[in-house]
Amino acid sequence: MSELITADLVDLDLSADTKEAAARSLAERMVEAGRVTDLDGFLADVAAREEQMPTGLDGGIGIPHCRSAHVTEPTLAFGRSAARIDFGAADGPADLVFLIAAPEGADSDHLTILSSLARQLMNTDFTDALRSADQPERVAALIRGDEPATAGPAAAEPAAAEAAPAEPAAAESAASDSVAASAAASQTAPEPVAPFRIVAVTSCPTGIAHTYMAAESLENAAREAGVELVVETQGSAGFDKLPAATIAAADAVVFAHDVEVREKARFAGKPTVDVGVKAAINRPAELIAEARGKAARGEIAAPADGAAEGSAPMDADGAAGDGFGARLRKWLMTGVSYMVPFVAAGGLLIALAFAIGGYEIASAKSVADHFVWTETSSWAALLFQIGGAAFTFLVPVLAGYIAYGMADRPGLVPGFVGGYIATTIKAGFLGGLVAGLIAGAVVMAIQRFKVPASLRGIMPVVVIPLISSAIVGVLMFVVIGKPIASAQEAMTDWLNGLSGANAIGLGVLLGLMMCFDLGGPVNKVAYAFATGGIAVSDPSTGSLKIMAAVMAAGMVPPLAMALATTVRGRLFTKTERENGKAAWVLGASFISEGAIPFAAADPLRVIPSSMVGGAVTGALSMAFDCTLRAPHGGIFVIPLIGQPFLYLLAIVAGTVVSTGLVVFLKELRKTAEPGATGQAGGGAATGGATEDESKVAVAV
Repeated sequence: MSELITADLVDLDLSADTKEAAARSLAERMVEAGRVTDLDGFLADVAAREEQMPTGLDGGIGIPHCRSAHVTEPTLAFGRSAARIDFGAADGPADLVFLIAAPEGADSDHLTILSSLARQLMNTDFTDALRSADQPERVAALIRGDEPATAGPAAAEPAAAEAAPAEPAAAESAASDSVAASAAASQTAPEPVAPFRIVAVTSCPTGIAHTYMAAESLENAAREAGVELVVETQGSAGFDKLPAATIAAADAVVFAHDVEVREKARFAGKPTVDVGVKAAINRPAELIAEARGKAARGEIAAPADGAAEGSAPMDADGAAGDGFGARLRKWLMTGVSYMVPFVAAGGLLIALAFAIGGYEIASAKSVADHFVWTETSSWAALLFQIGGAAFTFLVPVLAGYIAYGMADRPGLVPGFVGGYIATTIKAGFLGGLVAGLIAGAVVMAIQRFKVPASLRGIMPVVVIPLISSAIVGVLMFVVIGKPIASAQEAMTDWLNGLSGANAIGLGVLLGLMMCFDLGGPVNKVAYAFATGGIAVSDPSTGSLKIMAAVMAAGMVPPLAMALATTVRGRLFTKTERENGKAAWVLGASFISEGAIPFAAADPLRVIPSSMVGGAVTGALSMAFDCTLRAPHGGIFVIPLIGQPFLYLLAIVAGTVVSTGLVVFLKELRKTAEPGATGQAGGGAATGGATEDESKVAVAV
């Protein structure tokens, strides 16, 4: 590996007066050194990066930098300007200018060096040494880390701390006083207070400089404030996820980023400070103080987007010792969680098309060839074909993100390819599952091979996608694809043949699953099973019945809790009664998560009650031969339901059963509580639950 900087890349008398001129002057040195192949092309990339965000930092530092195809190897040029150059820093122009050039395929070793340099820029000893150095060779050695920066006068402190020997009597007295003080302290000293803990994530568009400088700045400020802080740097060299236990133990979170934080849902539910990356560099102490203030006030951040549907399980670290079964569930749920938005968007568009133009709209001509702005049928056909386009992505997205859950981004290409092949050979939902697992396994196997450093840069871009896609394609087309397609066809025929007790039994099972964890993995398995059946151009009657049973059962828990808080409000806290009002709308919209606040407070009564009601609804929906062509929507897609009045009856029946059971169980609990039969001040005697009773309810 070549040296990052050499003496010929150092200019101690940089004469430029603008940031553009400074970048050109330093880039010319890179061209002369053979590190940059196209001067103007490289400078255009530097300018484009500068437009995203100024690269000036407080303390007189400018760090123009970029990734560029015109760079042959990671390189740094340094210039020192007596006139000072404006790079947009808040405290004025810079006298120290670092031009950082990284090739598009830089390997992790080089990027690690660049990240270490970025951290060094937050060290005043380092920058002071650069300002005082009088030889380019010394500057290059300082930047490379070959020569340490001088520590300054602090080294003399130990000598200054020496004191004259104490007189014997004084020493004896001091020792006695010390013993007495220690004894007193042992009697009165309070228990040690745990330090305040913060986890932070830093990231910037290029991932070379600001990411690591922000991390260093936050760590320095945390030490001064007596705070424990751990940073996850999401830079160009990749990132090592913070352990789940570290995140769980944190009192607050700081996001300092100019690009989206990867796997953000891991940090949901904690006091959060969310700022740009330069804020962490320039005012880290303020951010730490703000985080402590939010924690003291109990300001909990809202869940990340999509948290209601459950973030991809692979986004959270598994517990140590997770077996294959637990990891397999996470991989499959990753694919399902990314597939669900396509299901919702495509399904509701198709449902709306049916509502406007009738079911015959499925055979309409392509709107690309025939569309009349004033015809309702043309608009219906347009919506149907857009929804159909969204549906074509279901199996590829499922397969792609299963592979992503297993092997991260390198798994996406073979996963999508395998999923697409599954659709072309009519292997369907089952084929997508298998394709995703194969793609992830193939990529994981390839990643185990040790490759030379010179090839690391092209592995994720060329080698892994090429080899893994070829292997997955061969397996899906000529080895296992056809057997899977046959199994998919057999399952479809079986569903179509379900009737009587078999259909009702399936409805009971699906209802139990939908209400078991209210939007969690078991709920999603049932939902994915249903949506996979209707995500075809001509879904079978059996698939339409399953979709109807699944949505009906999923509506029951929030509706039941809403009804229970209405008819027996005294059994619920004031907060639960308020949640009950919202649960009416959530349940009617098929958002099972509306019952989560009730289940969290009293799981032993709410969850079994919900499951019983869901099983009743699922069974009745199947017995009534109800069908559903939309994958979502609740009561708002009633026109697309076969046997709509019986369908509503099934939902009402399940809701009443769940409500009656949860009220009965809560009344039983209150009867068993000491003092619940009319004691003075008892909430039950007055017809309203007291706050103390509410706390007891949660504890039970």
